[in-house]
This record gives sequence, C-alpha cells and structure tokens, in this order.
Amino acid sequence: MLMPSQGVRILVATTPVDFRKGHDGLAARVQSTLAEDPFTGTVFVFRSKRADRLKILFRDGSGLVMAYKRLEESTFTWPAIRDGAMTLNRAQFEALFAGLDWRRGRSLEACRPAVAG
Repeated sequence: MLMPSQGVRILVATTPVDFRKGHDGLAARVQSTLAEDPFTGTVFVFRSKRADRLKILFRDGSGLVMAYKRLEESTFTWPAIRDGAMTLNRAQFEALFAGLDWRRGRSLEACRPAVAG
C-alpha cells in the first residue's frame, strides 16, 4: 500500500465529491474548492456520497497518483460534512484508510528530554 511518509501533510476534503472525477478533476477541485496546490506533495483524501469509498490524490515527484478504495461491508468514518478540509496526522490517516474510527486513536507526543542520557 502507498502510505504517506512521516511529515507529509494530509488533508481530507469534508464535502463529498463526484467519484467520476479523475486525476485532473480532483486536482481542479483541490485548487478551486480547497484553495491548495495539488502539486506540492500534500496528500488529499476525498469521500463519496455513500461514505463507503475514498480517493487519494498526491504528487510523487514525477506525476499525479490517484488511489481508490471501496469498503465491502461498512462505511468509512468521516468528519462532519462542511465546506473546506481538515488535517489528519499519519496515524489517523492509516486508521481511516483501514476502515477504523480514526477519532478514537491519538498519536503519542514525544517530549524532549531535559538531559541527554
């Protein structure tokens, strides 16, 4: 599976999109609706109206990559539908992609040690 590397920005478009859109249609949506640049390496996640499908769009350095996933027997847990986008961290994205409730998990925060050990 293509998983974003650590530190990559992940944005979820909270409004459902027409899933007939391909690379160019989703890139246009990123520019017009989200006011973002689809060619920066940011991972953009889109949802279907039925909430059982998602599309991922990102630029890998040589071109646009689009991935599509459909859950067979359930739906993805999505944020509330509103205009705009929300940011997920990598752990939340992996949970969303796996069909889990991404809101239940949280990343551990690494604290800077006071003294080198």
